[in-house]
Amino acid sequence: HPRMKITEALLAEHVVFHNLFDYVERATPKLKTLGEVRALAGLLDAMLEAHGQIEDKLIMEPLDHCLDQLGQNEVIHAEHEHIEAVLKQVRGCRELKQAKKLLIIAAVVARQHFDREERVIFPLAEKWLKHKTLDTLGSEWVARRKQVLG
Repeated sequence: HPRMKITEALLAEHVVFHNLFDYVERATPKLKTLGEVRALAGLLDAMLEAHGQIEDKLIMEPLDHCLDQLGQNEVIHAEHEHIEAVLKQVRGCRELKQAKKLLIIAAVVARQHFDREERVIFPLAEKWLKHKTLDTLGSEWVARRKQVLG
């Protein structure tokens, strides 16, 4: 197998998420029930959590010192919390129109967050982590994916 750097693996995942964010923005206005809105919010939440856990371990932790110096750590955690909070509001929402509005906000904020990672975090990783480290973390990503898939 050709080796895959961790940044390449995560960027490939990001493509999937950008498609999901687009879908959420397109589909949400057409949803007819709170149940449908909550189901889509639940899907988004679950996918973001799985992705976020891997990203934290394999990119954020190795770059911790760098990100701290640039003041990026706080921003990233604040964005994560904001997205989670909005999705939680969707789950508790009793009003269809408001639930839709919140779900679209969550998708927009998540997209901006992913854009930041692509603009700031991944280039930092390429700059500060050795090639060997990027490859090793890429291999770990593959191993974790296999775990998930059983």
